Amino acid sequence: MTLLRQRCRWLPARLFPTLLLGALAAGPAWAQRAPVVQPSPEAGSSAVPEAWNAYVQTTYIWQKKWAFPAAYSGTNSLRPNAEKSYSFTATAFLGLRLWQGAEFYYNPEAAQGVPLSGLLGLGGMTNGEMARTTGPTLVGYNARAFLRQTIDLGGETAAVASEANQLAGNVASRRMVVTVGKVAMGDIFDENRYAHDPRNDFMNWAIITHGAYDYAADARGYSLGFAAEYFDPAGWAIRAGRFAMPKESNGLPLDPSLTRQHGDQVELEINHGLFGRPGTVRFLAFRNKAGMGSFRASLDLAAATGTTPDLALTRQTRYKTGFGINIEQPISDELGAFFRGSWADGKSETFSYAEIDNSIAGGIVLQGNRWGRANDRIGAALVRNGLSRDRRDYLAAGGLGFFLGDGALNYRPEQILETFYAAQLCKGFTVSLNYQYIRNPAYNADRGPVNVAAIRLHAEY
Repeated sequence: MTLLRQRCRWLPARLFPTLLLGALAAGPAWAQRAPVVQPSPEAGSSAVPEAWNAYVQTTYIWQKKWAFPAAYSGTNSLRPNAEKSYSFTATAFLGLRLWQGAEFYYNPEAAQGVPLSGLLGLGGMTNGEMARTTGPTLVGYNARAFLRQTIDLGGETAAVASEANQLAGNVASRRMVVTVGKVAMGDIFDENRYAHDPRNDFMNWAIITHGAYDYAADARGYSLGFAAEYFDPAGWAIRAGRFAMPKESNGLPLDPSLTRQHGDQVELEINHGLFGRPGTVRFLAFRNKAGMGSFRASLDLAAATGTTPDLALTRQTRYKTGFGINIEQPISDELGAFFRGSWADGKSETFSYAEIDNSIAGGIVLQGNRWGRANDRIGAALVRNGLSRDRRDYLAAGGLGFFLGDGALNYRPEQILETFYAAQLCKGFTVSLNYQYIRNPAYNADRGPVNVAAIRLHAEY
């Protein structure tokens, strides 16, 4: 608290308990402006290796949803009345160097919050931090605990800076990296410098990662498993990993068996030059194995028995596959753009992430150099989410998903506009204003549009 007061003496004193509570309690997963698992080396430089480091972050997000028109509502609908919501997370990032190339990281986390409509009624949820919360009572838990082994395979050496979950040191341009333990999938896969971190940039679930990427994770977004990455000095990398699925759809307990249920993913990363600036394209494919219910089987059973379709009655071991493309491209020193496109087969229920079967998202982020605020950022993004034919028919027949279920469905793709302005008021402390406009919430043209505004306070040291 003393440090924040020294840096931001003019801030109202009543803000300090809110901002520093998490840092003192220690807690969560950074959805990661600083890449948690792999750094961006600074070529031609060197750094003194750190033996250990420690960082903390805390984020508070307040949202308001205005009342919107709805012809009807169901069990899992976004409520049409005005609502307020908040989330609070706090994390400690503790790192220790064990032996040559080996680092261990531990992230205790604390969280609390009250979601809009019980976190129901949208494909693209409006707050990427909300999945970590457990209700209005502050709860602590172990977010991450993982070992990272870097194997030097030769080539030029470059420095990496000290960051959250990254010890300062030096790495080879050709290297293998193996990660084992508890992490978030976004720590390793689907990184994007412009749209990946609900604590610093965009907040919608369909923007911060592939909307159709039903990645292996517990209800808070973490999983147990392993991944291997190879980085080549020619400007490309490839990574693959297997991680544990939850025992039940969107549940908190993980199934520790990596053979009975699991999520596999592989990603190819290619660095290129465009507009005279280095950009990156990532191609992702995933395949999940879990006890999932089938939309078509549920519809067939309901037709045979004269009942409402129910996924729980058709759960058995099934596979879900999908893929995505992820592009990040600086356009100038201040302006950058991103694009994501993803697709999943949509035959079985969502097991770990959002109820989205296909998604296209793109946007821009501009730094505030031109108006004398170099550390400020403004961003805008558009999203189009869609559902498979099987899921559409299931929802139209009155079936319930984990997040969706209006009782009926006049299908239209869900369309989202999100904008934000993030102002760094002093080093380590940022205040953001955020606005989201959602047409056809939960893919239903009979409801909406929805307007959601937010204020975000974020501190990191």
